[in-house]
Amino acid sequence: MVNNFDWFLKWATYTPQKVAVKDAATGKELTYGQLNSASNGIAKYLRDKYGLEKGDRVGIIAENDLTQVLLFGAAQKMGLVLVPINYRLAPEEVEYMLGDAECHLVLYGETSYDVHQIKHKATYEPIAPFIHFIDDEAPLYSEQLDEDDAIFILYTSGTTGFPKGTLYTHKMLFWNSVNTALSLIISSNTRTLNCMPLFHTGGWNVLLTPVLHHGGTIILFRKFDAATVLDAIVEEKLDLFMAVPTMLKMMAELPQFENTDISFLNYIIVGGESMPIGLIKKFHKKGVPIRQGYGLTEAGPNLTSLHQSEAERKQGSIGKPNFYVEIKIVNEEGKEAESNESGELWIGGPNVTPGYWKNAEATYEAKHEGWLKTGDVAKMDEDGFLYIVDRKKHMYISGGENVYPVEVERVLLQHEKIKEAVVFGVPHEKWGECGVALLVVNDTVTQAEILEYCRLKLAKFKIPSEIHFIESIPKNDTGKINRKKLKSDFMAKVH
Repeated sequence: MVNNFDWFLKWATYTPQKVAVKDAATGKELTYGQLNSASNGIAKYLRDKYGLEKGDRVGIIAENDLTQVLLFGAAQKMGLVLVPINYRLAPEEVEYMLGDAECHLVLYGETSYDVHQIKHKATYEPIAPFIHFIDDEAPLYSEQLDEDDAIFILYTSGTTGFPKGTLYTHKMLFWNSVNTALSLIISSNTRTLNCMPLFHTGGWNVLLTPVLHHGGTIILFRKFDAATVLDAIVEEKLDLFMAVPTMLKMMAELPQFENTDISFLNYIIVGGESMPIGLIKKFHKKGVPIRQGYGLTEAGPNLTSLHQSEAERKQGSIGKPNFYVEIKIVNEEGKEAESNESGELWIGGPNVTPGYWKNAEATYEAKHEGWLKTGDVAKMDEDGFLYIVDRKKHMYISGGENVYPVEVERVLLQHEKIKEAVVFGVPHEKWGECGVALLVVNDTVTQAEILEYCRLKLAKFKIPSEIHFIESIPKNDTGKINRKKLKSDFMAKVH
């Protein structure tokens, strides 16, 4: 029985002594041979101790760790489904996702998450610390898998206020890797680092899994630190590096940045949000090209790429679709849009999710005859370059983290003194954007009280930076909140 999805077994056959991953903090390295053996050992351990088998869900709550790469290897061998959870989330948010995914086991990083915060454990017991061992004697573990079997459930904030679990399959994993390699020229010689969190598809699938699929080397960081990452780029002589603009801004502001030579980088890949032209020029001045793109958890995530030669001429563009990505822009009449006409961006191809975990309604709303309706408004210029005109359902990005206003509003409206709430993003010098909350209250309450309440219920990056009390929230003729007018009125007062 051959498992064609077991990447580490393949590379252990070809290049067993090649370093696959290195822990940036400890310097610990794992070759492809060790990675394969350790993944077999963990697979055997999970089966024998917890009775796990194909299709079972394993929750992960932790900072980036080599163990997560081993769990990925075990998942490819066993057919397990990994459910990475943002360790920065409030306990109630974590509990919801673990319960929704019906996790058979939850593994947590002892240094990054206080598991005692979780109250309703009965639904997803057992909860155990990370496994830290290498078993070189473990026998080969192999399960027959199908390309449509899920390897991840990746939670994204939902427009209904509740997160949705995107099913991420072995098929999606493969085609995302192929698309990424064709766009970014990834091979077994590639050396890069990953400091993006592994509770996001960006941490797993922008570079980490494509590089491991192609037999390259990853230096894994627990978290981003501007000075440490800049030093590592130089010391490790990386080929490429991926970051969000906020990270690059922090690096560019370091006193040592001007005198640090990073011109050996092929380019820096930028995602999450549009990069300001001034920051692009700072890196261009240092001889480092900037590659920008667009991605979605539900379809890749690597979907489009703006070639570095067009970074300034086509500023604001997300580039052109990657090799095996199909796109179309659908106007309000349901027809394909003309050049420079705005419409909803639809994505097609083998990289598209089959749907959302236990959520047929959301799946039905998001898909049409194989196409994924992104909810993003886009246009294509006469040269075939794509632009995002308006972001999905009023989402904003704070420090590289997606924040959906409806989710924050749902929590605010649970407060007994809050009658109505509207949240939207506004520009912020450090974080790119931050949240502003406009509240209608039915009793006396202070900003401090609201913020303290939010700290108990929301992840730090979701907490509004500004709280304002207003008399009423204007609505349109159909009774819907006019978010665009509220935001424009607010910005006019501020500026």
